[in-house]
Amino acid sequence: MIYNERIADMSVGDELEGFYILKLAQGKVSNNGRPYLNAVIADASGEMDAKVWDYPGPIGAQDEGKIAKVRATVSEFRGSLQATIERLRLADERDSYDLSLLVPVAPIDVDRCYKEVESLVASIEDSDYREVCEAMLRRHGEAFRTIPAGKSVHHSFISGLLMHTANMLRQADFMAKLYGDVVDRSLLLAGTCLHDMGKEEEFLYSELGLVTDYSVKGELLGHLVMGAQEVAETARELGVPEDKSVLLQHMLLSHHGEPEFGAAVRPMCAEAELLSYLDLIDSRMEIYRENLEKLLPGQFSQRIFALDKKIYKHE
Repeated sequence: MIYNERIADMSVGDELEGFYILKLAQGKVSNNGRPYLNAVIADASGEMDAKVWDYPGPIGAQDEGKIAKVRATVSEFRGSLQATIERLRLADERDSYDLSLLVPVAPIDVDRCYKEVESLVASIEDSDYREVCEAMLRRHGEAFRTIPAGKSVHHSFISGLLMHTANMLRQADFMAKLYGDVVDRSLLLAGTCLHDMGKEEEFLYSELGLVTDYSVKGELLGHLVMGAQEVAETARELGVPEDKSVLLQHMLLSHHGEPEFGAAVRPMCAEAELLSYLDLIDSRMEIYRENLEKLLPGQFSQRIFALDKKIYKHE
């Protein structure tokens, strides 16, 4: 029996016992009518699909994001590791575990990264765009520093939104110089800074700060619409001209690029087009980073849903 084995170090045949985060916990019924729990267990090193057979509860969706004590055996299913859980219970105050080993955290210096974001915002020459960003940072500052950028696809760890936005702001600053005769740097940097701030209200969070699900507003509106609404309100409060407010709203509403990817409208100005590509680049590079860490040189991954393909780690 291996105690508190890191998920990244697990292999077929391992018998393990320890504390893990229940990232997913959905009660299901098998084809023969027997109840089971479809789960995902996670720690700071990664995550793994898990099953608890013949399990009617009590643990279920209401416990997603909580820490559980697990006894399980690791097997392989359709090319991926899967844990078959024999014993499962939620952790309580009597248990002792190292939280830093369980909660995935962005590989950044949070204070330094946030100061860089503030510095890039301060460099926005257009005072209207700059003031909207500064007002939004004041309003969302603490959450902006700590919340993940998503539930599972990319940057789904503590301070993921800060890391994602800072990366994109660095790219935007470079691209604004490269295409200075095409794009307005102030508009590009402002849209980049603001593009995902609606995520604070889009998600529900566990006690550990990880995303567990979408909020009602997140499901019905989404962060693009909620972000654009808040930007419009903030711009109105600051007396920003309507044409600039509309451009900022367009940046947020179109930053997913195409309607099939969630955009409310397609990008119709150069800055919005560029923002959608910066978002795509950083999200896909993070998916590569997280998956390459699990591979040895010369290995292919399994098919990665978010990329719709395998990837290769070269020497």
